[in-house]
Amino acid sequence: MKPPENRIRNVTLRQLQIFAVAAQHLNFARASEELHLTQPAVWMQVKQLEDLVGLPLFEKIGRKMYLTTAGDEMRQTAATILAEIRRTEERIALLAGGRGGTIALAVVSTGKYFVPRLLALFRAQEPEVEVNLTVANRDQLVHMLARNEVDLCVMGRPPAELDTVAEAFAPHPHVVIASPEHPLARTRGVTAQQLAQETLLLREPGSGSRTVMEGYFAAHRVEPRHTVMMGSSETIKQAVMANMGLAFISLHTLALELRTGDLVILDVPGTPLMRDWHVVRLANKKLSPSADALRAFIVEHAGPWLEQTFAAYVGQREAA
Repeated sequence: MKPPENRIRNVTLRQLQIFAVAAQHLNFARASEELHLTQPAVWMQVKQLEDLVGLPLFEKIGRKMYLTTAGDEMRQTAATILAEIRRTEERIALLAGGRGGTIALAVVSTGKYFVPRLLALFRAQEPEVEVNLTVANRDQLVHMLARNEVDLCVMGRPPAELDTVAEAFAPHPHVVIASPEHPLARTRGVTAQQLAQETLLLREPGSGSRTVMEGYFAAHRVEPRHTVMMGSSETIKQAVMANMGLAFISLHTLALELRTGDLVILDVPGTPLMRDWHVVRLANKKLSPSADALRAFIVEHAGPWLEQTFAAYVGQREAA
């Protein structure tokens, strides 16, 4: 049987860019929205790329789309080529005497509550720098790092399975929240045993807040009576406001709700439970000047900004 003709050397940069977005979303509709193209235009570029490769890059099983083995190989190649082009753009910008370029930054979902404010402060100092911000769960961030699709990640626990450089830049407090109408909202010294009798709302396995909760109950040798898993911190907060249950959650997600009084922090001895925020990059990745400037900005400024913004809420709980 004659092997399929392979003409990868004729692939265009535009085809790689479109394919990379389609491979990230595994959904042509979402890819077309991000690229501001029609779905037929995205499909046509992918089909032309498949003709050049000589093998299908996507396969559909049921209603879900997956990358084929050839597709995954092309995804890695596209990520490498596009990352190298970004670095070339940075070097050319520097040679031209200006600071600029584009940074690919990924943030764990909890970080979306404060990272955009930090980026606004950073871009006030570096207006020529563009930052492409992606918000995703921890597993997705680890995959993006492994595939060299981002320059920097902001997350809690650095991935032990990857060779990375992780710099802690701020404490990350976790608290227990309730509706103001919940009986425990007016209770001093809430115990682990009392919490374990309540309905606890939590994120998916592996998430930072769930790990914190599991560690807390394991340390007190108590098993929660009833838990309900939810897909996002926003959903959890809305459910707690509706008095569906209690939740262990990052303090950094709560500024608005604490200010308006829609949620309260329970008086639980030993809380806040402290973790750390990290800015993470692959160990063998050479950061562009602008990406390194953003890394240094986060390490220097994020901690003091977060402490100033949220310390009052912890103080209010301790003084209650």
